[in-house]
Amino acid sequence: MITIKDFTFEPARPAVAPGTPITVVNKDPETHTLTATGGKAFDTGKVASGQTVTFTAPDKAGSYPFICTFHPYMKGTLTVR
Repeated sequence: MITIKDFTFEPARPAVAPGTPITVVNKDPETHTLTATGGKAFDTGKVASGQTVTFTAPDKAGSYPFICTFHPYMKGTLTVR
């Protein structure tokens, strides 16, 4: 699970197995996204305040940097191994 709170991703550097479902919970008053950079590996789309969404980690091992497209200073990296 990744929680969005205080304009940060917690944890900011999650590690999962390939194909793992990842739940994202937005505990901020603003809408956010969790979007892979440098490709289309994953994108939650808009996650409204109080909303929970789930996406599937990529099948290929590697590091996948991500941001919130509305607040690009919000950053993290998903490690698939």
